Amino acid sequence: MTDAQIKLKRTDSILQELIPEALSQLNDNRLHELDVIEVRCSKGRDDAKVYIDPSYFSEQEKSILLKQLKKARPIIEDYCMKDQGWFRSPKLKFEFDEHLKKAQTIDELFKKISKENKDES
Repeated sequence: MTDAQIKLKRTDSILQELIPEALSQLNDNRLHELDVIEVRCSKGRDDAKVYIDPSYFSEQEKSILLKQLKKARPIIEDYCMKDQGWFRSPKLKFEFDEHLKKAQTIDELFKKISKENKDES
């Protein structure tokens, strides 16, 4: 791993800890409940995608939460910047992580195929 990759991973890790802290400081109680699964910064650390656990929310709730997060983004970025003493913070983009849902669907398909193969045998 190169020094740049290590710095990038460190920034990801720091943001993954700081963002929930920043969310807990906000006045909107709905945002306090969000679980940050992962944070991935771009190569230059100018942008970062924040993946949130979608498990407990309907599509309508997700839409509302994303709007609230978009409004709160400058406050969260400022919190991270001040906490770490950074000159600037990566621009955060919030998304619900659908990878887990897709993985579960794929697992279910494999189980179904396996069951069908056993039934045919």
